[in-house]
Amino acid sequence: MILSDKDIKKYIKEGKIKIKPKPNFKEQLGSASLDLRLGNEFRVFNHTRKPFIDTRKPETFNDMTELIKIKDDETFVFQPGQFILGITIEEVSLPDNIVARIDGRSSIGRLGIVIHSTAGHVDAGFRGRINLEMENIGMMPILLYPGTRICQLIFEELSSPVETPYYKKKGAKYVGAKSPEESKLEKI
Repeated sequence: MILSDKDIKKYIKEGKIKIKPKPNFKEQLGSASLDLRLGNEFRVFNHTRKPFIDTRKPETFNDMTELIKIKDDETFVFQPGQFILGITIEEVSLPDNIVARIDGRSSIGRLGIVIHSTAGHVDAGFRGRINLEMENIGMMPILLYPGTRICQLIFEELSSPVETPYYKKKGAKYVGAKSPEESKLEKI
């Protein structure tokens, strides 16, 4: 069951779903979603550092990005065809019986920005800031500003709590994310 605006607000106020900093419901709450804002850190791929990526050889994809931090009043120039990793301002903590889906906002999509490549699912028990796998599929550079409502979370209540929430899962690779993180494909 997808949570409505009423239930999202209720679950956040009751502390079942934790969002830090607390969202401005007037600006961020949709009919059945909650907008999250773009942080000020980006991982940019350095394509000249390595000649290829071999998914069986972590040395070919580890340390292939550079972390870029911008000030809140600065812009990030998102080039056409560029793929970057971003992060939300908000830190999200989900209980053991709620999952979330991350989607781009249509206003952002209409500019040519894709918010997630494949990782649109947020597990029950997730804790951390949401990493964004962003691509500019448009024809023009786009200026990104920290604080922009960039994506939305759609919350779904499970039929029962999970046996092993994400934060307790052996090998959970992205628990407690604070900044954009490179692929941890090699970790179990």
